Amino acid sequence: MVAEDIIIKPIITEKSNMDMQEGKYTFKVAKKATKVEIRNAVEKLFNVKVLTVNTMTVKGKAKRVGVHRGMTSDWKKAIVTIDTNAGDIKYLAKGGKEVKVSKKYNDSIDAFNA
Repeated sequence: MVAEDIIIKPIITEKSNMDMQEGKYTFKVAKKATKVEIRNAVEKLFNVKVLTVNTMTVKGKAKRVGVHRGMTSDWKKAIVTIDTNAGDIKYLAKGGKEVKVSKKYNDSIDAFNA
C-alpha cells in the first residue's frame, strides 16, 4: 500500500488535542493496514520518528432514515506516539572519542494542527 492510501485523515477531538501535548496523534487509517505499515507511512509523510502505534477497530453505529434501518461501516483508528525529544545523540566511538549526531526528523506534526 502507498503511504497516502494508509493514512486517510486525522481525527481531531477534545481528547486527541490533549494527547498531542504528549506526542500522541490520532488518525483514521485503512482497515487492512498493519502497525508496521502505519508506522512507515507516518514517518514518510510527516518526517517524524514513531515510537509506538496503537490500533483499534471502531464498530459502526446503528442509523435510521425514516423507516429504513442500517449500520455505518466499521473503521480503524491508530494512535501514533512520536519522539518529541529532538536533542542530539552522543555516544563513544572507537578509541573513546565522543561523537555527536543530530537527529534529522521533526519533533511534531505541523500539518496536523493546520
